[in-house]
Amino acid sequence: MNAEHLQLLVSREMPFGKYKGRLIADLPGHYLGWFAREGFPEGELGGLLALMYELDHNALRHLLDPLRK
Repeated sequence: MNAEHLQLLVSREMPFGKYKGRLIADLPGHYLGWFAREGFPEGELGGLLALMYELDHNALRHLLDPLRK
């Protein structure tokens, strides 16, 4: 995890699915959990979703608050 990845969580939108257009940082925990069970997509998006899942699962979403603009 690095600062650049954290910044991407609050600026990158989900490109597909039920929550298309929603910031990755704003995806609901149950959706992130689904990816954790079924498998994250390949590439950068999968890495960001996995990171967001870890933050959500460990109740650390508040760490993103200072990064929001």
